[in-house]
Amino acid sequence: MPDNRFLTSESVTEGHPDKLCDQISDAVLDAIIKDDIKARVACETFVSKGLVVVGGEITTTTYIDVNQLARNVIRESGYTKLEYGFHYATCAILNTIGKQSPDIAQGVDIGGAGDQGLMVGYASNETQELMPMPIVFAHKLVRQLAYVRRQKMIQWLGPDGKSQVTVEYIDGLPKRIEALVVSSQHTEEVLDASGKHMKEEAKDEIKEKIINVVIPDELIDKKTKIYINPTGKFVIGGPQSDTGMTGRKIIVDTYGGLASHGGGAFSGKDPTKVDRSASYMARYVAKNIVAAGLAAKCEVQFAYAIGVAEPLAVNVNTFGTGNIPDEEILKRIRRVFVFNPRSIIEKLDLLKPKYKKTACYGHFGREEDGFTWEKKDMVDALKER
Repeated sequence: MPDNRFLTSESVTEGHPDKLCDQISDAVLDAIIKDDIKARVACETFVSKGLVVVGGEITTTTYIDVNQLARNVIRESGYTKLEYGFHYATCAILNTIGKQSPDIAQGVDIGGAGDQGLMVGYASNETQELMPMPIVFAHKLVRQLAYVRRQKMIQWLGPDGKSQVTVEYIDGLPKRIEALVVSSQHTEEVLDASGKHMKEEAKDEIKEKIINVVIPDELIDKKTKIYINPTGKFVIGGPQSDTGMTGRKIIVDTYGGLASHGGGAFSGKDPTKVDRSASYMARYVAKNIVAAGLAAKCEVQFAYAIGVAEPLAVNVNTFGTGNIPDEEILKRIRRVFVFNPRSIIEKLDLLKPKYKKTACYGHFGREEDGFTWEKKDMVDALKER
């Protein structure tokens, strides 16, 4: 009997309240690290109706204008019209940032990890990005939503939006898309006479300019279910409809639920925080293992103690897809890579202002400038016995 599974992942646009917060926190980090690479940054953001609160613990020798940084992010995310209920120029911004505790600093200054916890990296050969298929297409759908809005290809789209993709796997391989969900904020002009539902013509436009552009024809069949704004309408969106907080989209940020997660968020944290840097390193290791053909799937886990440089544990799991035993892969990992925070920061060139662009559409599977953890430059070293 074939093994059939339906696996689902979601993503959100940059106008989603939680993603506004992630972007603001990472914009603060970028602005600081640009002038002060020794800064310690743990920045958290909260948004609600007409209000942005930026807090956390930051120790730095430079000055940044938090108020202006936040407004710039909100404007770039699309909140430039009063009809969206949240506007970059009129929202209130409260800065409650303090300094990092010296008790933490004394352990991190000597090269120790900036926090304790479990960090996970994953890779799979089921897509070109070496990522799970559901999260790849979920990200592509919301990126296309943002693109057609920015290019004014659809005039009535708002900044907030979500996607969800369910893929049918047979014997461990993705075969077809079972269901697609696209929910996008819009203006009232595309509502029908009842005022409760989006016009069919508007749904058709989303299908034509977003879904059909992103999803390959061969993955959709007569059984595929497509839902566009399934509640009927989505006029009230963004912070007007929902609060947002930094770090509430950790599964969107990683592997869409198709791998383990250590629990720590990334945005707003400088690379001494292993929640971020070690998760990037774990992805780097897992991706190179899969790219080297040592396994079809690979999950790498690290565990750290705050103030301690070397990980307490390193674990690898290839889910039975390895071409060599997991124990041998682990030996090669330990031979090829170094996992203390300073080495990770140096290897992945993490003391650069490149984090705001990681805050939307996933931290992994993007071979773009600055995403150094996506390089496949250790393949040959891992192939050596």
